[in-house]
Amino acid sequence: MRRMRGTKAQRREAAVQRRERMLAGDEKYLPSRDQGAVKAYVRDLVDSRRHLAGGFMPLALLVIVVTLVPSPFVAQYASLVSIAMLLAIIVEGMLLGRSVTRRVRARFPHTTESGAGLGFYAMTRATQLRRLRVPKPRIGPGDPVP
Repeated sequence: MRRMRGTKAQRREAAVQRRERMLAGDEKYLPSRDQGAVKAYVRDLVDSRRHLAGGFMPLALLVIVVTLVPSPFVAQYASLVSIAMLLAIIVEGMLLGRSVTRRVRARFPHTTESGAGLGFYAMTRATQLRRLRVPKPRIGPGDPVP
């Protein structure tokens, strides 16, 4: 059984290769939630522009830092700004979901993917920092979607 699995170094090397292929977008190595032409198209749509939702993680970090500031004045205004930003992100996410679903239905009329699922997939991709997205973006912001 051990000979079939290989040595620890061989298993580690195989894992590194699988991760590299997954990051590169090789369909065989992607998780099942990311597989398929429809999901690739949604990823390209999301990656083709910048989103307010991409500021969610930095906003969360800012909120944590502001809670450490002893001034109630700073905390009050930071709280208002963060609530406004969260509302803007929610509205943008709803608009993004509708837009992505409409474009997917036009391009892939026979898909069985639900509109809510596609919208949620697009929104979760948009909330991730661009350099941390898996698989890595194939197109840059402002590039046309193929």
